[in-house]
Amino acid sequence: MYQSKAESSLLKTTQHFAILDGLRGIAAIAVVIFHFMEIIFPDPSKNFIAHAYLAVDFFFCLSGFVIAYAYDQRLPQISIATFFKLRLIRLHPLVLIGSVIGLLSFIFDPFSNLFDKYSGQSVLLFVTSCLMIPYPIVGERFFNLFHLNPPSWSLFWEYVANIAYAFILVRLPNKIIWVLVIISAVAIVYESYISGSLIVGWSGDNILGGAIRVSYSFIIGILVYRSKWIIQSRLGLIPVGILLMLSFLAPFVKSVNWLVDPLIVLFYFPFLVALGAGARLSSTLTKVCNFAGEISYPLYMTHYPFMWIFLSYVEAKKPTFDQMILIAVVGTVLLIVWAYLIMILLDIPFRTYLKNKLIKRLA
Repeated sequence: MYQSKAESSLLKTTQHFAILDGLRGIAAIAVVIFHFMEIIFPDPSKNFIAHAYLAVDFFFCLSGFVIAYAYDQRLPQISIATFFKLRLIRLHPLVLIGSVIGLLSFIFDPFSNLFDKYSGQSVLLFVTSCLMIPYPIVGERFFNLFHLNPPSWSLFWEYVANIAYAFILVRLPNKIIWVLVIISAVAIVYESYISGSLIVGWSGDNILGGAIRVSYSFIIGILVYRSKWIIQSRLGLIPVGILLMLSFLAPFVKSVNWLVDPLIVLFYFPFLVALGAGARLSSTLTKVCNFAGEISYPLYMTHYPFMWIFLSYVEAKKPTFDQMILIAVVGTVLLIVWAYLIMILLDIPFRTYLKNKLIKRLA
């Protein structure tokens, strides 16, 4: 009983790094804009935010830092099972919500008949999406690992990283962590060289690229925390946010992109995490950062089913450039509102209920 009560007290949320929350929100919005733009501009050299796919690597790096901060000291005091329950409570409700939204948009997409072709696999598509089991069968949509909600591919690798952390990484000394960082950095450069970029891991054709991306970024995030590479500065959200956006706005030049991507992922993102963790935040922007951090995950996990509808619309109706840009601008705003509603009406109540049940069980 004493151990359970002590374990219950350890479930209290640790202090947040507010600017990192703000950066997470900026990155999530950049991903939404990128997904609109890659439909409007299939040629990445014409996409003004062509490198926003690297936001996933930033998320992985941020996750490694935050997980190490939150659990390096706590995990030995709570069971691994409790750690997994906490992570599932935090992450999985939106996996389920995103799967439901994805299924509904798949069935009722007014501009596509894909459901007619894959209706026999729709139940399996939904179940595998809910259980985070890759099932890349829809060739017309690039064999995404999770067709109903494609961003789930990065959550799949996030889950793998969390499992690796709980069983292995949390126990490793920094010397071994350094070895893993170097090995995974070499793998990052090699993958980018043979693929031409790091936009890999999301499809059945390039699934192993996801393992390479999460390996480096998650582990370097852990190392940034453990090595106390926190850069104290007077910079606030806006300057650091601009620095993050510069990486997403970097022009896509095919001949050198294989080198640009690793440079951003290997060095720039860990630097930004260290900078964001130590930057000062004015009180006026604290609420902005908190909101951005809260909305980032719901936005990331609920926007893409609408991208499938947008792509079907573009294929079927051939809208003008101006029409597509208008849809992208209005759509981005509406998707943020949509994510907020999902968050307050479904995600937060569901997570609160599950966490309270867990605390009562441990008390």
